[in-house]
Amino acid sequence: MEDASQSDVVIDLQRDLARKYRTHGARLRQLWPAMPPAQREMAMKAGTPDGVVLEHPRDASMGNVYKLMPEWNLRDITATGSDFLLRMIEHRATNSLGEQYITGLDGGPGDHDLIMEMMCTRNLRHIQSFPNCLTLFMPGDDYGQSYELRKDKDATLAALKPAIDAGVCVPQSVGELILMRQIYLLQCLNIMIEDILDVASTTRSQQERPQRSPDAAAGALSRLSIKPSTSKLDLPALLDIALDQKASLDDTLVLICTEPVVLSHLLNNWFFSRPELVADEKGRRLPAHTDKFISGAFLDTIHNAVRGAAIWNYMCRLLELLKTSTAKPQRETILQEISNVCHFEYTRVQGILKRQMSIAAGVQWFRRVSNTFDNGNARIILKGKPETLAAGDQQLHCLLRLCQAEVTASKAVDWLTQLDELHSKTPKKRDDLCEGEINAVGDLAVIVAFIQSLTPAISMPAFSRKKGQRFVTGAAELEAELNQVKPGLDLCDFAVPIDNLLEPGMADAALKAFDQFIIEKTGTKIGLLYLDLIDDCMSKLHEDLEAQTRQEAARETNKETEYTPFPPEPPKGPEVRVQERRQKEKTRPAHSSVYEITSTDLQAAAAAPAPPPPPEPFKVKPATAEVFSTLFGRAKSRKSVSWANFEAALAELGFSVIPKFGSVFTFFPPEGMAIQKPLTLHRPHQSRIEGYLLLVFSRRLSRLYGWGEETFQTS
Repeated sequence: MEDASQSDVVIDLQRDLARKYRTHGARLRQLWPAMPPAQREMAMKAGTPDGVVLEHPRDASMGNVYKLMPEWNLRDITATGSDFLLRMIEHRATNSLGEQYITGLDGGPGDHDLIMEMMCTRNLRHIQSFPNCLTLFMPGDDYGQSYELRKDKDATLAALKPAIDAGVCVPQSVGELILMRQIYLLQCLNIMIEDILDVASTTRSQQERPQRSPDAAAGALSRLSIKPSTSKLDLPALLDIALDQKASLDDTLVLICTEPVVLSHLLNNWFFSRPELVADEKGRRLPAHTDKFISGAFLDTIHNAVRGAAIWNYMCRLLELLKTSTAKPQRETILQEISNVCHFEYTRVQGILKRQMSIAAGVQWFRRVSNTFDNGNARIILKGKPETLAAGDQQLHCLLRLCQAEVTASKAVDWLTQLDELHSKTPKKRDDLCEGEINAVGDLAVIVAFIQSLTPAISMPAFSRKKGQRFVTGAAELEAELNQVKPGLDLCDFAVPIDNLLEPGMADAALKAFDQFIIEKTGTKIGLLYLDLIDDCMSKLHEDLEAQTRQEAARETNKETEYTPFPPEPPKGPEVRVQERRQKEKTRPAHSSVYEITSTDLQAAAAAPAPPPPPEPFKVKPATAEVFSTLFGRAKSRKSVSWANFEAALAELGFSVIPKFGSVFTFFPPEGMAIQKPLTLHRPHQSRIEGYLLLVFSRRLSRLYGWGEETFQTS
């Protein structure tokens, strides 16, 4: 996979627009005439980074923009009764790029003639001269390709004379301007369609942003008992922590696959944080609105959720096995596996933090290595030295340090602690971060705190690249396999634009199509790929432990034997692997995976027994009742809950808390509660629980404690 050229991008954008128009054209023709000028203006400005658009065709306030795309202006597009936008979309969606190059809307100047006019009358010029380079605008996949004349220049120009005379072969300095015009206009139109559907649609699930309620719990922390962090936890307590994290990730996966608003939100984040959007060493980046990457981002969204849940599932099974193992050699084997899985999880979430930082707070500190990939993912690296920020931007300094490959989990403790201290002194600094960064820091804090607790409790060995690598190697192979098939996935009929998933039935249809694609390409479902990996690793681990036990018994009877680990199986070819999975699928019981991703299959997972509700409702203050009513209510547009109010509500119920690096909080129920399981939650962005997070928090409370809206009554 190579970096896309300008010509590749313009072809993709025109294809995207044509598909959107075929799918949503009738809806657009219905919605746009009903939108008043103010709403039209809002839709136009929503698609720009700073909400700035040309006021009229000769508005020079945006520099050369009025020379490249004068028709993209508020006056002509938003006027009452104007159908100019609809005609522009139809023209760009239904005519080929070659036709648009020659002829414009309503028979006006095409893109070539308009750029030539701007060069002659308004001194439009490209910043580069491109000597001895020509651009050809011929129909087909080579449209907009540029070439350098290196030898036989006169003969080549003579051969190209018919194309030059026809105006389809131009100097590259002109060709680049024409491509810029087409790319900018097509991107604006693609975005505009999405914004019209978003602003004017009345059928989308959860389309309205929740309304905020005023804070009613000042000083909530003073009422919430802060438990001192225990210096050393025992193995059952560590298992409870791992089980809680596993339950959290399992619940998130279920919500992704059953609540369109959650799927849409996370897909948007994954799509707009793609490494391809990071500038490479030459400053090149792909445009954000190229729809062909949405399907790949969909796969990554589901895969990341399944992968995280599977890692913690395996972690829990290893800890369970450790509880029943007493012999030193067996424990050492299990501990090495645990150590390597912890390192693997730390590397996974550190990569997500790097991904989020590279398109937000740390955008100037990362670059993409062109045409270089890690397991199919574009490689991004830190540039510069973060230590130069030590005396300046302390928040950015800490975050960049956490992104460094040489910063291990043990070293990350110091940087997370410094970040927590900074946020305690200056809470507004935390609010400067975007939601993706906050969530990534929270995920990193979870695994760092877990490793910090594990190390003294079980004498965990250091990470090893030679021993205990079975799960890590298998997971890396699955990632490579899924990345290899990813380019063939096409969910554009359901997920373009992304918020089309909020329309009735679209998310479910997309998940079913995704499921079928993965089965076709790999032989089974994505969740079963990981469940089979876990089962296989546990089976092989048991075999290793049994062999060690036999060796110990032989030693006791003075028989000289030496334990030899089972050799790794030779790698299987892709076709053999897929065929074996298909055969296994025939004998697999229904609903055998907790990681199903379609709503039909999830009915079994969602129906897993939850704790019974408390025998009597809790009598609480009105403010606390309002918190839980907001969390558990199913109204289409719900209020938000401040973090302080949520803490105050749990404080009234008698919960205590252990904060972990300021981003993650573990709440412990009072001794009188029937269920004595801890609850670990991330403090959300802007310290407000809203939107899809209401679903996340309510599901966690329901699945752990059996709570619902009827559990709380005003005293």
